[in-house]
Amino acid sequence: MAQPEGPPTLPEPLRRRLVSFSSSVFSDSHRTALGDGPRAPPGFPGYRADCEILSSLPLQMSLYFNVYFFPFWWLITVAILYMKYPALSDYYKFILVTIMILVSLTELIRLYLGYVGNLLEKVPELAGFWLLTLLPQLPIILFLLFNEGLKIHSLERAVHIIFAAFLSFQVVAAFFALRRMVNTLATRFRLTEFHRLEEQRPAPGLCSLATGSGSRGW
Repeated sequence: MAQPEGPPTLPEPLRRRLVSFSSSVFSDSHRTALGDGPRAPPGFPGYRADCEILSSLPLQMSLYFNVYFFPFWWLITVAILYMKYPALSDYYKFILVTIMILVSLTELIRLYLGYVGNLLEKVPELAGFWLLTLLPQLPIILFLLFNEGLKIHSLERAVHIIFAAFLSFQVVAAFFALRRMVNTLATRFRLTEFHRLEEQRPAPGLCSLATGSGSRGW
């Protein structure tokens, strides 16, 4: 019987680059032990006594509301763009159409990476979400919010402010979630390597027995 597959992941070369980026940006070289974060309760899938939950609840809540808000933002922005389109210059017409296409495609990818990276505690996906939030989404929304040459409608400005608030919060929340994940996973890796080396070391009694047998043989 075939095993159910998980959600699609990033290409392996891109994952390696994002892991390297996360390790260099979010790792804390002074961290030496696991943090005092919430731990999975007994009976939770994959429960271990030392299993710390690394997913960020505030980030997940913001992603949940962002998923429902984005179609509302898109409809209002497109409707207002349709109404004011004849009054815009050719320069701003091209810019706004390009922005709507770019934001729509990027937001779908960004939200997917945020859900997968945070819920499944995958550093590469969450790092990709953080990068897409920081660039291009946040600068584009700020451009739409503050450029008066776009003839901004009051309703349009309101939804842009809410979207910018979502993005700003997610940049900060994802940064701390990534920092926590990278440091904790690095600590777990070091502890695993330490236990593996300890298991490979011969017991002191066996060493003494081997030495004594060698002496009697002579």
